Amino acid sequence: MEHGTFQEYQARLRVENAAMTCPVGRTLRLFQGKWAIRVLFELSKTDTVRFGALKQRVEGITNTMLTSTLRQLEENGLVRREQFNEVPPHVEYSLTEKGLALLPVFAELAKWGETYLDP
Repeated sequence: MEHGTFQEYQARLRVENAAMTCPVGRTLRLFQGKWAIRVLFELSKTDTVRFGALKQRVEGITNTMLTSTLRQLEENGLVRREQFNEVPPHVEYSLTEKGLALLPVFAELAKWGETYLDP
């Protein structure tokens, strides 16, 4: 770990109010909700994607839930929304630099899954 050993990190977590300052806890709060990680993962597969195409990729999500999830991710600085005022108008979504920084995390999750989960 960048700021010390894992044991030092665990010791910091035992301090009072550590739950509010813990980087893992703060990071996980960005992904609250059933769909956030799935939406981020789907956005990581392409440079930009339109709302309808994203909805097709995230099986089972409603328009309302996708809109809400995208707004939350945009507020957290992970997703960029670009509106095109053309005929017909459309919106495209992409990961921000902050969102793109999650790509190595997805790669590590994939490695873990390949190692420890049955196919």
